[in-house]
Amino acid sequence: MDIKIVKNKTNGVTLIVLSITIVILISLAGIVLYYSKDTIKMAQIEELKTNMLLIQAKAREYVEDASFKMGINPDEEKKANVRNEAYVINAKLKKVEENEVPSNFGITDITTCYWLTPEAQSSWGLDKIKLAENEKYLIKFDETNVTVEVYNTQGYDGNYSLTAIENNV
Repeated sequence: MDIKIVKNKTNGVTLIVLSITIVILISLAGIVLYYSKDTIKMAQIEELKTNMLLIQAKAREYVEDASFKMGINPDEEKKANVRNEAYVINAKLKKVEENEVPSNFGITDITTCYWLTPEAQSSWGLDKIKLAENEKYLIKFDETNVTVEVYNTQGYDGNYSLTAIENNV
């Protein structure tokens, strides 16, 4: 009788190797999640700034037109008429009413403040700007200096104006 020696060959992964692989994969996943969270946050900030810059660029056209039509030393009635024509009729913006401006915006004079409406967004070619629930853009015009400041009700990290967001990011 021939005795054959049978050797058990173990092919496969041992429990120790499997455990080490799982620990490495979990560590890598944690690192990726940590850094991707920051990347997503920065992308959201950049999207907000880009939207605000687009609105500011388009609004600048209207403030330039209003400033030109007002001329030198206009009276209050002429200013009101020109603003209504330039911002409400032509730009399709909505005049900000008393107590509509969030207190954290720091705006005390609402005379030249207007809300960006969906109609204005569409006519300005800014349809791709998607707003979250209760999110709005406010535009404050300054005809004297021919400037525009854009505010967002959601803001970022306690900053609501484009200038503040750019300075603090």
